[in-house]
Amino acid sequence: MNIAIIGTGYVGLVSGACFAEMGVNVTCVDVDKQKIDNLANGVVPIYEPNLTDMVIKNHSAGRLHFSTDLKSCLSDVEVLFCAVGTPPDEDGAADLRYVLDVARTVGQNIDKYILFVTKSTVPVGTARKVKAVIAEELSRRGVDVEFDVASNPEFLKEGAAIKDFMSPDRIVVGTESQRARQIMDKLYKPFTLNHYRMIYTDIPSAEMIKYASNAMLATRISFMNEIANLCDLVGADVNMVRQGIGSDSRIGNKFLYPGCGYGGSCFPKDVKALIRTASDNGYVMSILQAVENVNNRQKSILFDKLCLVFDGDIKDKTIAVWGLAFKPETDDMREATSLVVIDKLLAAGCSVKVYDPIAMDECRRRIGNSVMYADNMYDAAEGADAILLITEWKEFRMPSWSRVRQIMKTPVIIDGRNIYDKNEMSENGFVYKHI
Repeated sequence: MNIAIIGTGYVGLVSGACFAEMGVNVTCVDVDKQKIDNLANGVVPIYEPNLTDMVIKNHSAGRLHFSTDLKSCLSDVEVLFCAVGTPPDEDGAADLRYVLDVARTVGQNIDKYILFVTKSTVPVGTARKVKAVIAEELSRRGVDVEFDVASNPEFLKEGAAIKDFMSPDRIVVGTESQRARQIMDKLYKPFTLNHYRMIYTDIPSAEMIKYASNAMLATRISFMNEIANLCDLVGADVNMVRQGIGSDSRIGNKFLYPGCGYGGSCFPKDVKALIRTASDNGYVMSILQAVENVNNRQKSILFDKLCLVFDGDIKDKTIAVWGLAFKPETDDMREATSLVVIDKLLAAGCSVKVYDPIAMDECRRRIGNSVMYADNMYDAAEGADAILLITEWKEFRMPSWSRVRQIMKTPVIIDGRNIYDKNEMSENGFVYKHI
């Protein structure tokens, strides 16, 4: 089967590489010529475990192709996945201009049946707009070419995207025609041989499932952070509380880990977009507004705890930040807590030293030389008045505390992910604060 994927960002590139791994002939299309040239030479613009090897392997095998020309591949493909960006506007609404541009190009150029599949995260009603744009362009040309639209939202976790795609817990497809359903069944068959996980819905329901899923997970995180903050006030241990409620089979233990706020490309954007969709339809999403407010407040909690330790006098302090990415196993810093914390530290007159195993270049791209970039976690800790642990990378889990204690100016550890044991930290002579 020949397919095209428009957009070589996180979703498009992972999807293209995984489809090619299963033997599909894939053309990944992007308007960024430099990115396409780099991909053809094995240079992958994002960090995702095993992705670079998979791209190089399948490109070398002739199953994965890269192009800047969508028009040239339309006559050869049966399915076109649209995986372009849908960034939020200032009011939180998803920007659909790139999705509709792709639809317009399709309508202007197809001469045979094609299945247009939205892979991007898009608000309910987007497929209807795509269908209308394609039909309008066909009408302008005075031609009658059959086509279908479908919604196939992605559920990839950054840092585990390859595994998620190759062994999905579910594949959601919203479609209106039996022909489209048969095509999607055939395309995903290699991924469902051991267990059929296809969930077919109408198109609006498929579009809503993506937003509702991310909104629920974001809600669990913000709920647990609220509980953690209350535990701090009343003397309860949030880790014990988490274990107690997570053992309830009705609740489960996933996404109940308290921390210093969620970030990334999905949760913040999708919560905003769902709030906006509700507003456009005359409804107020009170719970999701609270989820967003809690998360925004939570991103400042490490700074607040630092100020408490030093009685508000943190000017001219040297602060080490361990972890910059919004989560481990990615270099993604979109909506990352580290950016909020660093901004507050700099505004308070602190010197900031940062280290992340993967996201250092991304940090430089975002904030330049406003901070000092360390070679490793110990380099960051040297001479520091405090360490703020923001991203729970594995290499941060068991440092040599005797070495850290020796090289720090003041032994203060503020743990934003609750990965350290407070008794052990006390035994090693640290002032230890956590969520």
